Amino acid sequence: QVQLVESGGGLVPPGGSLRLSCAASGRTFGSYTMGWFRQAPGKEREFVAAISGSGSMTSYAESVAGRFAISRSNAENTMYLKMNSLNAKDTAIYYCAARSGLPVLLMATTGGDYWGQGTQVTVSS
Repeated sequence: QVQLVESGGGLVPPGGSLRLSCAASGRTFGSYTMGWFRQAPGKEREFVAAISGSGSMTSYAESVAGRFAISRSNAENTMYLKMNSLNAKDTAIYYCAARSGLPVLLMATTGGDYWGQGTQVTVSS
């Protein structure tokens, strides 16, 4: 069982930056492929980014590639999402997800076995 807790969301003006964190419980964090997903009002949840257990491989949705950066610290059981050049279309609840042993490229279509409760990101002036 893995428990995930997101933090770092908030209100940011267009063009601004935020860093989200996802803290995980358990002693096997490094064995989990981790991902970020988001859900905007009235829309389906969509994939944002994923990272392999070692952190050596990453994957991004086309809409955020070049603006967002996913990373992790296995020593701290924490995953991050640094978001730059934010715009109104990035407004959503952001969720972190975890799945053991999943190839990172499959996170986008498979999702996680474990999910956090989400953190709200609002981009508005």
